[in-house]
Amino acid sequence: MLELRYRGGDPGPGPGLSPPREGNAAGGDHETESTSDKETDIDDRYGDLDSRADSDVPEIPLSSDQTPEILQKALSGLSSRWKNWWIRGILTLTMISLFFLIIYMGSFMLMLLVLGIQVKCFHEIITIGYRVYHSYDLPWFRTLSWYFLLCVNYFFYGETVADYFATFVQREEQLQFLIRYHRFISFALYLAGFCMFVLSLVKKHYRLQFYMFAWTHVTLLITVTQSHLVIQNLFEGMIWFLVPISSVICNDITAYLFGFFFGRTPLIKLSPKKTWEGFIGGFFSTVVFGFMAAYMLSKYQYFVCPIEYRSDVNSFVTECEPADLFQLHSYSLPSFLKAVLRRETVSLYPFQIHSIALSTFASLIGPFGGFFASGFKRAFKIKDFANTIPGHGGIMDRFDCQYLMATFVHVYITSFIRGPNPSKVLQQLLVLQPDQQLSIYRTLKMHLIEKGILQPTLKV
Repeated sequence: MLELRYRGGDPGPGPGLSPPREGNAAGGDHETESTSDKETDIDDRYGDLDSRADSDVPEIPLSSDQTPEILQKALSGLSSRWKNWWIRGILTLTMISLFFLIIYMGSFMLMLLVLGIQVKCFHEIITIGYRVYHSYDLPWFRTLSWYFLLCVNYFFYGETVADYFATFVQREEQLQFLIRYHRFISFALYLAGFCMFVLSLVKKHYRLQFYMFAWTHVTLLITVTQSHLVIQNLFEGMIWFLVPISSVICNDITAYLFGFFFGRTPLIKLSPKKTWEGFIGGFFSTVVFGFMAAYMLSKYQYFVCPIEYRSDVNSFVTECEPADLFQLHSYSLPSFLKAVLRRETVSLYPFQIHSIALSTFASLIGPFGGFFASGFKRAFKIKDFANTIPGHGGIMDRFDCQYLMATFVHVYITSFIRGPNPSKVLQQLLVLQPDQQLSIYRTLKMHLIEKGILQPTLKV
């Protein structure tokens, strides 16, 4: 159990308080009473502060082993090292198989998967905070945490609906109201949660309550905003979702394998099991994998076409004329490669070149998300975020690197790839009033005539 620890001896003046003055003969009783009040105030202000050192942070009870009994029996004769290797391997293949199945089921199921992972990661991080400070019985902490999660999701996914489902929204009068005042409604919902938090403040718990308020908001920043970016990447084309995510998965697996069989040199103190051999082997393996995956996926419209919602068929479609990024181009080889390969040119999809940048980030910078998570777990003396996946820990343990990747891909697309999206502009035009549409039509027509693209019509 945790204890509220008071500072021993004289705590000294608190922020904004002057030291108590010594009393005099004339006003000694008054000064003594004033000093006593100040000391009491100081005790109140310092008594509820959490002044514990890292060594005082309570250990969260270790998660129980959730490995299926059939696997426990089958691997009972192995050492713990090899037993863990087989458990991780079997569960990894199972998760990859399920991921392929969800890809086959379509983009909407992938969006639901991202949302489900987001909620589970949020739950795991919030639960750690609740367990660490459970003895304080902070009022409304868990309820308000989940309320803020709903508010932030309402805001971000409402923005997505407004951007990509404009034609559908136009037909529904109720949705038009929600979209038109979406940001005001989102702010009002958040403001209600903010007021509930202020009303829940309790003496002796002020600092911890504000600490957990910040904990909740940082967790929202890590989970909700990043999952929103993942879905934004998905709308650009499934290939922008699959190649980065599979590159991180590939790096995670190959770095583990190289480290398991060849690892000798420790890489970072935060993760003692990580080695330079695994880091370097994972890098080269990931770049090769990303290059080959980009080549395979670039051939199919299902993966390269932006995901659009068609109101006439009431479903998502991935049909288009593939962009130049996914058309084969001939590239001249450097002189030293011409002699080795005995050819002058090579045919590649331009996206394969971009995949090198994505894979490089996944293998060099992506692991720092894992190191960050390792530092977080060490701070609270836990091995894993949860015990959801046997041999792997929690969902957050598997997706700690993915969040950095999602942000990088979104920034990469907006910086180097994406131009104006004609379909998105058209959807926004369709929700305007007729007079506004006519005004834009006349302006666009005059612009095209001035550029010589249209011939001016003769008025009789």
